[in-house]
Amino acid sequence: MGGEADVVVVGAGPGGIACAIAAAEGGASAVLLEKTADIGGALPWSGGHLSAGGFSLQRARGIEDDPERHWRDIARISGGTGREDLTRLSLGEQPSVLEWLLDAGLVVDPATPRIVHGHEQYLVPRTVHASEVPGGPALLTVLRRLLAPHLASGAVRLHSRAEVTELRSAPDGRVAGVVTADGRFFGGAAVVLATGGFGHDPGLFAELDNAPLTTSAAPTATGDGIRLGRAVGAGIQGRGMYLPTFGGLPPEPGTLRVDWVHRPQLVAPERPPWEVYVDMRGRRWTAEDEPSIDRKERALARLERMTFWTVFDARALRMSQPMVHGWTPEEFDAVCGRRRGLHRAPDLPALARLAGIAPGGLVAQTDRYNGFVAAGHDPEFGRTHLPAPLVEPPFYAVENRPVTVITFAGLDVDTRLRVRREDGSVIPGLYAVGEVIGSAAVNGNSFCSGMCLTPAMAFGRILGRALADRAAPGPAA
Repeated sequence: MGGEADVVVVGAGPGGIACAIAAAEGGASAVLLEKTADIGGALPWSGGHLSAGGFSLQRARGIEDDPERHWRDIARISGGTGREDLTRLSLGEQPSVLEWLLDAGLVVDPATPRIVHGHEQYLVPRTVHASEVPGGPALLTVLRRLLAPHLASGAVRLHSRAEVTELRSAPDGRVAGVVTADGRFFGGAAVVLATGGFGHDPGLFAELDNAPLTTSAAPTATGDGIRLGRAVGAGIQGRGMYLPTFGGLPPEPGTLRVDWVHRPQLVAPERPPWEVYVDMRGRRWTAEDEPSIDRKERALARLERMTFWTVFDARALRMSQPMVHGWTPEEFDAVCGRRRGLHRAPDLPALARLAGIAPGGLVAQTDRYNGFVAAGHDPEFGRTHLPAPLVEPPFYAVENRPVTVITFAGLDVDTRLRVRREDGSVIPGLYAVGEVIGSAAVNGNSFCSGMCLTPAMAFGRILGRALADRAAPGPAA
């Protein structure tokens, strides 16, 4: 048996939960449909980073910030490639999102707000995350707490294992409900797609982003909402905006998912590099000590297969730690040859053959790099950290794949979060929030710290309130 509600929300991740709560707080009834056994969406796999400009934890530390400063930082990092209208809409709500979570008991790392170095840095510390690592599960605990009274009152009805397979339209063309895989119909004055991205769907990823897929996305991120929207004519925004995260070990056979526990430490400010980065031909392609992770990611996107190897010697393994998080030098040495993508050899030609790098190219490039170390100058890429030549056996190579953290393309929406067709016209009754609208909407062709989870909840709250207002007795809005 299905049912009717003012708002039908498809997907119980952070955006969908926030939307259902806000609708219920505004007096509307909501149905929350989740295809898996439990709520949370990507949160069980997420670091849980959040950001805002001008909230209480910043003020407590004397940090001056506001949504306008936040916008200027995002515009600088993204080169203006995001949508200003949607970004400003989200940023105006994000301080309230953080206060909402803090008031509900979210305990953040006392070292935050901070500047995150894994992305291109903000100019102002404005990122927070829970004291637990990863922070996504802690955030989910808080959202459960916020949702619970609305479930108890019946204002929100949650149905798990309810995979939506079809959007149903009324005779006038308005999307009027959804059909689940088991044949149930849930009707509503508004249908909200909050199903997340497609970072765990190789087919859709190849179509929309045309890039190799190594992912940290949730296994549930299979593009369901995009397929549902396209079936009723929805347009796609954010194409051509894909950017790989810099980078991760190749997944073990049979999986697409990157191992975040054992990830190469590639952020130069946190570990000055002793290694070189080479492509499959053995050629360097960037300054390894380049402080801008954004510049490195853009250079990586131009490489064949977006794949590279870090190559180093025994002295570098001893002196520059951690090469790979979670392993001491001795542990790293022990897993070489046993873990996919980790190689050790007594000389460079043998290392190249094991790793799949052109041997002649690697030997020539390493000799050239060692000459730069001796001269104290890198004329090719301007690297300044040149601590030692690569000469002490054994030699090591770590294969690094591009990692998909977020997906950039998604359903096109207007500033009322109404889904639009390819021609820009609105599909009546259909809305979308969260990664299903594409992270490029607010990040552009870049990664901006905290600008995935926070906008999902910001848009969810904005939309939930608006839909509750429209559901209130009186003239239709």
